[in-house]
Amino acid sequence: MSNPQQLRYSKEHEWLSAVEDGVATIGITEYAANALGDVVYAQLPEVGDTVTAGETCGELESTKSVSDLYSPVTGEVTAFNQDVVDDPSLVNSAPFEGGWLFKVRVTEEPADLLSADEYTAFSGN
Repeated sequence: MSNPQQLRYSKEHEWLSAVEDGVATIGITEYAANALGDVVYAQLPEVGDTVTAGETCGELESTKSVSDLYSPVTGEVTAFNQDVVDDPSLVNSAPFEGGWLFKVRVTEEPADLLSADEYTAFSGN
């Protein structure tokens, strides 16, 4: 598994793109997708919802379990990925591309986000 260098990561296994025009894209890592197994349902935050760094904001259900989805930043949701709602398996097949989950207008970014190398060391992959 490789973790894209341009992304930052949370210890809850979410990734965060660079903030562009105040908005960042969020998804789960390949490590988390593999640990979950086949994702069959995604409950994502709605446009206009406020999310808080480190707090739950949705869930992913797989054939193995239900896992909470955490926001790595604080802000307002500006979009969610309808393709993932319609076809949750995108989380498994393309976690860093088509399987992104939602976008946030960032108001606060915690200092403890990890680089790709730090996340790889943390997750052991």
